[in-house]
Amino acid sequence: MHVSQTQTGKIGITVVPTGGALGAEIRNVDLRTIDEGDFAVIRGAWHDHLMLVFREQKLSDEDLIAFSRRFGELDWAPIQESGRRFVEGHPEIYVVSNVVENGVPIGSLGAGEATWHTDMSYLEVPPKASILYALEVPPAGGDTYLNNMYAAYEGLPQELQRRIEGLSLKHDGTYNSGGYLRQGVTAVDDPMTSPGTFHPLVCSHPATRRRALYLGRRRNAYIGGLSLADSESLLDELWSYATRTELAWGHKWRAGDLVLWDNRCTMHRRDSFDAASRRVMHRTQIRGEVAPKP
Repeated sequence: MHVSQTQTGKIGITVVPTGGALGAEIRNVDLRTIDEGDFAVIRGAWHDHLMLVFREQKLSDEDLIAFSRRFGELDWAPIQESGRRFVEGHPEIYVVSNVVENGVPIGSLGAGEATWHTDMSYLEVPPKASILYALEVPPAGGDTYLNNMYAAYEGLPQELQRRIEGLSLKHDGTYNSGGYLRQGVTAVDDPMTSPGTFHPLVCSHPATRRRALYLGRRRNAYIGGLSLADSESLLDELWSYATRTELAWGHKWRAGDLVLWDNRCTMHRRDSFDAASRRVMHRTQIRGEVAPKP
């Protein structure tokens, strides 16, 4: 793999691309002690590679929040299926876990597969980035895959690019990526009437200015102004391009891994794993400055 020639700071931070459709590993860095020069390298690599991996981190919840805030203001964690909201004392941290204590899940999404999605795209202003930090990981399964939505748009036939220009997509607010009903929401399975927020199908990234396909998630999605049949047909076609294997890269977790991705130009999903094993992740999300625009 190619190692970036960009190095800064006392610890010789390096950027090593994955060699796949997106992603890079940031090496020789302790996220508790980075300076402004180190962060400039990290931020630049994030824009270049869409997703970054940091191995062997030893972060407290306070450290995780402090690093996350370097990218901007943080969202508060959404309410989990159990009704719990966040880590006690840290409303910015969302727990992704299958662990049950005293009959109550400590986190969200369980041990099942999580389908392709973009985090919280049903909001008027979705988070621009997500950070996931691994505390405990199962011996097998639970891998996370991300895909490159710049490449998804650029790979569309020109005729299809023209068809979707100016169209908006409703991002469903009924179910989360694990298929669970969101807290306080009534089940609605009609895409034309389900709760959600419309965003342009094609968005321009505010920092890179590159155009990306913005699909959010498939369930209950609806393209405004079309019949349901036409919307479903067009979405099936778009998803067939967006989820091609060559656009994705998979991360096999180790405890201490921190992964940062850009929600404006990626989607992600998770493999299932043995429910008898433990998986505990803490997630923060950086608030978007503005809703995605074409």
